[in-house]
Amino acid sequence: MVDESITNASMTPAISPGENRGPRTRVLLTLAMAGIIAGTTLVSLLAIRQPLQAMFVGSASSDLENSIAIFAKFQAERMIALDRENALLADLPSLKALMTTNDERTIADGAVEFWKVSGTDLFALADHDGRIVAAFNGATPASQLLREDLRSYVSGAPNPYLVSGASLFGCSVRPIYFGSQSEGTVLGYVISGYAIDRPAVEQLSRATGVEASFFSGGRLLASSLKPEPEKQVAGVEAPAAAHPVEPFKAVLGGGSYLAVVRVLSVNATTPLRLIELKSLDREEHSIRQIDRIVLSAGLLAMVLGTALMFLLSRAVTRPLEELAAGVRAFAEGDSVHLLPYRGTREVRELSAAFGGMRKEILQANQSLLESERLATIGRMASSVSHDLRHYLAAVYANSEFLAAGNLGEKDRNEILGEIRSAVNGTTDLLESLLIISRSGPGIRRSQYSLASAIEKVMGMIRAHPDAAAVRFSVQSCDPGLTDAIIDATQIERAVYNLLLNACQASRSTGAEPTVWIDLEAYETELVIEVRDNGDGVPAGIRNSLFEPFVSEGKQKGSGLGLTLTQCIAAEHGGSVTLLRSTPGETVFRMSITRGGDVPLTLASTRTGTGML
Repeated sequence: MVDESITNASMTPAISPGENRGPRTRVLLTLAMAGIIAGTTLVSLLAIRQPLQAMFVGSASSDLENSIAIFAKFQAERMIALDRENALLADLPSLKALMTTNDERTIADGAVEFWKVSGTDLFALADHDGRIVAAFNGATPASQLLREDLRSYVSGAPNPYLVSGASLFGCSVRPIYFGSQSEGTVLGYVISGYAIDRPAVEQLSRATGVEASFFSGGRLLASSLKPEPEKQVAGVEAPAAAHPVEPFKAVLGGGSYLAVVRVLSVNATTPLRLIELKSLDREEHSIRQIDRIVLSAGLLAMVLGTALMFLLSRAVTRPLEELAAGVRAFAEGDSVHLLPYRGTREVRELSAAFGGMRKEILQANQSLLESERLATIGRMASSVSHDLRHYLAAVYANSEFLAAGNLGEKDRNEILGEIRSAVNGTTDLLESLLIISRSGPGIRRSQYSLASAIEKVMGMIRAHPDAAAVRFSVQSCDPGLTDAIIDATQIERAVYNLLLNACQASRSTGAEPTVWIDLEAYETELVIEVRDNGDGVPAGIRNSLFEPFVSEGKQKGSGLGLTLTQCIAAEHGGSVTLLRSTPGETVFRMSITRGGDVPLTLASTRTGTGML
């Protein structure tokens, strides 16, 4: 008969449910949704940010270009007005008369009146040789440095700007003629100018909406910048590849600017540079605000999207998990586990298909069990019938001898002994079948010494014809260490079967038949090893050695010995295994648990009884 648990075990997958587990589907779907939303948000952010930056930079560049045009127009208008004032002054008869005196003191004293009339920040008169004879800067006479710079300015190439020390002026020079401009004589020069200082630059910055700084020779002359960026503006240089008036980005004092560098006096020894800067802080603040809005919207979409995807994936994958649980339960032998009846159409179809497959497998398995039971009964009847006939024939024949009535007491006792032996053999065979089928009475356990059981079995085995001329070697630990909670009768039967098989195997060779018995005691189990010097277990039956009715090369026996031994060992929490089998050495190992509360309190001391 085939046990149903064996058939169910054959359906168990090779990989246990805890092994090789991958991520859950709902986790993958949720992560995929979060990744898609995050990626979309990032792409949207870049797609919005770059055009905005380009737009803001373009707007700033436009403002900067407009400011350049406004500055040029403003400068041109001031220079035109200054030139007109100078032209009027140069045509004044009183100024011409003053210049004809050629007396420096007289000219210096008379120049005060013309300086006050002009109202400019810078006023100077030079003789026809360009020597400065009178010069005023604001409300005070000009310094010697300024007078020298004015002389160089008058004698130099035309230039609308004058740099003197740390001061910058927009200047106009007009010759003073005696007579007409075309035919007259140059009496001198009148020089007028306006100061380009911080108030003037700040006024220009308010008018144009950009910051401006004037530099000459690396020295800051005037600026509308705040102190912190003003310290760094001297280092601003246009990129080498940029056009001279092409805007470029610069960072000053932690702020971002769009800058343009213009050279105002190319012919001067130290060129005058004008750096105009348009702050991009407001634009960058707007971009950061838009970034925050996009990121907040993306984060909100990610939270809502992942939550929704988790709920949807949960609704989809939960029936799949229930179906997987049903598959695992069926693999473990539970054929009534409920299968999911809800979910998507595909899940329902899959559940219905698996339910139908499970039903077909159960029906096929039931048919297979029935056929195997019938086959097992047939093999059992075929194997046991010979022994039963033998025992019954002995009983029947000896019963006829007893019925004759003319036998002596000695003959009757012999016949009764043979009948008793046949009856005992039949009883043992039936008990073996009951133990194997687990339908007989339960085992009766008590504390017993395994060493004593082996000693008792040795006495029984020597009386068996197959043990004649077999030499035994018993190695055992201290008998006091071999106590266990066992059914002594069954354990003796199991050991007897092992020894009988060993005796039969050792007699198949020409060498002296020898059987070794080794008993070892451990803390929780007892181990018996039986070794013989026979030819070994045939290769054809090694994989099915412990199945019922399996034997090869034996003229007698039902093939239940090792099966019975395996069942008894399993009932005692142990097992029987074939450790190795080669010509000249075959070793079987039988283990049983001590059971109950039988401790190992002494050291494992081996004793030997030697060869018997």
